Amino acid sequence: QVQLVESGGGLVQAGGSLRLSCAASGRTFSGYAMGWFRQAPGKEREFVAAISGGGGGTNYANSVKGRFTISRDNAKNTVYLQMNSLKPEDTAVYYCAATLGLYRMSRAEYADWGQGTQVTVSS
Repeated sequence: QVQLVESGGGLVQAGGSLRLSCAASGRTFSGYAMGWFRQAPGKEREFVAAISGGGGGTNYANSVKGRFTISRDNAKNTVYLQMNSLKPEDTAVYYCAATLGLYRMSRAEYADWGQGTQVTVSS
């Protein structure tokens, strides 16, 4: 099991940028693939991006491809989500999650979750 704490959310104007961080504690961080998900009010939690344990493999939702970048620093036990060209429809609570499996898009693959950080994009 790994404990996850997200940070970096906030209010930003459309077109702006934010970088989310997710600090992990517990077992060997590099053994976990990591994912970012988001949930807007009244909607289901959806996949945003994922990265393999070593960082060499990534996967993105079509809605964020080209605007968001997931990365990780295993020495710091931290995964990041750089979000550029933000749009009002990116407004949501963003969650990081960990899995001992592959860096897939399905939230069912992920066993450990953080508490979430709010991102609000104004128009």
